[in-house]
Amino acid sequence: MDINTLIFATILIPAAATLGNIVFRNSPNLRDTLTLIAAMATFSCVLAILSLTGNATTEPVTLFEVMPGLDVAFNVEPLGLLFAIVASGLWIVTHIYGIGYMRGNNEAHHARFFAAFSLAMSSVMGLAFSANMFTLFLFYEILTLSTYPLVAHKGTPEAIRGARTYLGVLIGTSIGLQLVAIIWTWTLTGTLDFTKGGILEGHVSGILVPILLALYAFGIGKAALMPFHRWLPAAMVAPTPVSALLHAVAVVKAGVFTMLKVGIYIFGIDFLAATGASEWLMWLAAFSIIAASIVAMTKDNLKARLAYSTISQLSYITLGMALATSMGVLGGGLHIAAHALGKITLFMAAGSIYVATHKTEISQMNGLGRVMPVTYLAFLVGALSIIGLPPLGGSWSKWLLVLGAADTGEWVMIGVLMASSLLNVAYLLPIVGRGFFLKSGEDTGDDPKNWSEAGALVWLPPAATALGCLILFFYAGAVQEFLMPLVTK
Repeated sequence: MDINTLIFATILIPAAATLGNIVFRNSPNLRDTLTLIAAMATFSCVLAILSLTGNATTEPVTLFEVMPGLDVAFNVEPLGLLFAIVASGLWIVTHIYGIGYMRGNNEAHHARFFAAFSLAMSSVMGLAFSANMFTLFLFYEILTLSTYPLVAHKGTPEAIRGARTYLGVLIGTSIGLQLVAIIWTWTLTGTLDFTKGGILEGHVSGILVPILLALYAFGIGKAALMPFHRWLPAAMVAPTPVSALLHAVAVVKAGVFTMLKVGIYIFGIDFLAATGASEWLMWLAAFSIIAASIVAMTKDNLKARLAYSTISQLSYITLGMALATSMGVLGGGLHIAAHALGKITLFMAAGSIYVATHKTEISQMNGLGRVMPVTYLAFLVGALSIIGLPPLGGSWSKWLLVLGAADTGEWVMIGVLMASSLLNVAYLLPIVGRGFFLKSGEDTGDDPKNWSEAGALVWLPPAATALGCLILFFYAGAVQEFLMPLVTK
């Protein structure tokens, strides 16, 4: 197959899996097997694109023209291909995990769940290979709408409230702010094509540049910049497989991926650096990094703590773009992969604990590490990667961000990154310490001997992604080299 056929296949195969889940809703084994095959086929198509293009940028292929200069079009470029590799690869792991979680936890409406999940992955592939801002915006909105039923899946009043907050913030920001920015950009330039070096230089100047950037930054609600971050903790009412992939990888990464695309291909890093238009965004990202980490320390609910950790970690990528340096962009791009592996490990481990014990509060998890060693060791590896300790992948992305801050003499930003790592230690490692070193049952009457690891489909996926955190450390240089065309002229 040629590249264009492969791009369309990555979008259509998950869409077909959506249909398969509906058609075979009463045949769970067949339905789940077909969805797994679809996930593997999607990943295979993405790898085939990688083998054909490497890190080159291909010519756009237009699906249809809405009006002159406004097309639904797709192409391959390094950042989008990296996002597609990460999302499609982790879909396989998370689908296996989802089967174990949904069955082990006796969740209802499996067919609806996996149908919406598959549709979300279709939209992620379309978003990753978008050749212009108009196409990206269409798939960005489809992703929001397709994940709403996943957040509301349990159907409880709490789930419905969380889903409404999720939908309200994401639709409100994208329609009220991002769409305005897109229309303004098209009016100024006559195009929305992703162009190396940006399209805005010479078309906008002065105070209008940071104003336009603000519309994009706050309009990309999935990036969870404060104060538009409430949707992410609200979405934690969803089943853990949703939190694991869609709120540790696909949805939140769609946000920061869009942020990087806007910085690199709409504004242009050199234009941002020359105008200083992104300096305010750099400080806001720094505030979000520290403030969300402090809030995370106060949360006893494990998924809530991880949600605020995600808000903090996403702002690393926004900070990388706002620094407007080559190292900042490369660090932000690498952090998409590093954070995805680390955070999905943490969420899946949290789900493993829930399936085995039905515990959600950290204060109730004393001693569980001794009876669930694989789950807790996987959590430890994911936590150390998020903290940024070698030999784990998260250490390299943080190092590149530090270098990006040093390039511009932003010593306060280096301090923010270092302080953030210490705060990561403070809110992540005590969870592991409680699991292995504190006695259980004294305050709850529970006996840890009554528990053991959840089924293999639940504990094996976080073990696999924890191994991925280790592997990424040794291949981070290859990822950095892969992303180099983003910053070379």
